[in-house]
Amino acid sequence: MLHITDAMVDTLVSADEALAAMRTAFTAFGKGEAAMQARERTDAGGVKLSTLGAVIPSLGVTGAKVYTTIAGQFNFVILLFSTETGAPLATMEANAITRLRTAATTVLAAEHLAPAQPQQLFLCGAGVQGMAHAQQLVRRLGLRRIAVFDPYAADDLAERLAHLTGAQVTRVHDTDGVADAEIVVTASRSKDPLFAGERIAEGAFVAAIGSSLPHTRELDDAALARASQIAVEWKKQALVEAGDLVLADPALQVASKVVELGDIVCGKQASARGGAGIRLYKAVGVGLEDIALAGLAYQNHQNYQKKSA
Repeated sequence: MLHITDAMVDTLVSADEALAAMRTAFTAFGKGEAAMQARERTDAGGVKLSTLGAVIPSLGVTGAKVYTTIAGQFNFVILLFSTETGAPLATMEANAITRLRTAATTVLAAEHLAPAQPQQLFLCGAGVQGMAHAQQLVRRLGLRRIAVFDPYAADDLAERLAHLTGAQVTRVHDTDGVADAEIVVTASRSKDPLFAGERIAEGAFVAAIGSSLPHTRELDDAALARASQIAVEWKKQALVEAGDLVLADPALQVASKVVELGDIVCGKQASARGGAGIRLYKAVGVGLEDIALAGLAYQNHQNYQKKSA
């Protein structure tokens, strides 16, 4: 059985291909042609084991991602099967897949929810996910400026991010700049809201992707109150895992604003883009994304092998 490493994934799958795979997968899910397995967490002695998966017949693959969390650090592996024969196709290191699929899904949400021709990104958190989001959003949306808030990043952060994106990058030491951005991404480990929701620019698109834990949140109730629409990957998982939603004041009735991304992508649910308020996307990470991208990496590998033969 084939084993695909993170380095191989980076060679096999481009950002544009990752976006296309997410579009295909969420369209299938919105139409009821794919299914997901919710995350299951088990822990003892400071070691956490998590699993999640999906079945995507239109892509010919099913499988599960398994990962450990130890001292806040993650390591991911995917086991991929064929939906035609049931045979195992590959094992994969999945750190690269997780990085690619998370940012690609945010870009997919932004294509449907963000204002037209945005110019500026406000980025909270410049770790692996924050950097990946900045690169993919600039590439796809044509953003020209990035203000980045991360008090723990290295001194050369602005220089590195400018080199990676080609955008004008300014490192800031507070979150006041959220008021100037059409696109906001929170990619932090914060347990508490990062900024006052009243400061978010009218019409902005906000992607909160930093946590899938029900006791942590990056957005406050003011941001949720201003949201005309809250897109999530899958209601079943988001409404129990997303602390931004779980911890919200019940009076806000945030569940009434929540729509599934697949329904928007396949046209079952209209996007609220252009209306009053702001648009939110709350990600927790779902198995549909992992298995779709793993299937693409596997298929690209097989195609490459055929061409090389």
